[in-house]
Amino acid sequence: MPKAPAASTPPPEPASYEAALQELEQLVARIESGQMPLDQMLAGYQRGAQLLQFCRARLEAVQEQIKVLDDGALQPWNEA
Repeated sequence: MPKAPAASTPPPEPASYEAALQELEQLVARIESGQMPLDQMLAGYQRGAQLLQFCRARLEAVQEQIKVLDDGALQPWNEA
């Protein structure tokens, strides 16, 4: 009889946007290398989706903070 897959704990949430982005870049490089077994590639893809969601959420939160600082409207970026 086949064994049921072991319940594994989900990977921890990244400490920061930068840490998530770095992990995502490393993960993409490993997947693109073509050297990962299919099971690991699938797990890597799933982790990548989680990291991408984390990064998007952080960026949206920062964008909302900028709106508050700019009186509710995003202003164009002006480099000094």
